[in-house]
Amino acid sequence: MKHEDWMRFALEQAQNAFDQDEIPVGALIVHQGKILSLAFNEKEQTQDPTAHAEILAIQRAARKIGNWRLTDATLYVTLEPCPMCAGAIVQSRIKQLVYGATDAKGGAVESVMNVLNKNCWNHKVDVIAGILEEECAALLKTYFQNKRSKP
Repeated sequence: MKHEDWMRFALEQAQNAFDQDEIPVGALIVHQGKILSLAFNEKEQTQDPTAHAEILAIQRAARKIGNWRLTDATLYVTLEPCPMCAGAIVQSRIKQLVYGATDAKGGAVESVMNVLNKNCWNHKVDVIAGILEEECAALLKTYFQNKRSKP
């Protein structure tokens, strides 16, 4: 499958978040052509500030394989990761990050800062940005427009 195909799974997860009144970010981890985990933001329903889609996907994938090292895995996420999530990507040894929309206010891969800077860490993460960017951004835009229009 192509990156766009996998990102559609992440978009489905983002839609699940949207439907549950969570910020619509979805993620999945793929290893050897199979999905290890799926997740979406759950901060509101769990009241956990760390319940970002990426963190949940990483935790679930690690539990599934019984190893915190997710080497040779690819993380797909609809929004550029924040500093916390970018740090978790490095710590879990994910090989590749593929994301959709950039986050001009909180992105920690290219927009605001670069936590994945290849010169800082002994683990290198390959990054591909902008996959289905318009679709990923549109869902977020709609969510926040709806939030602003409610009294």
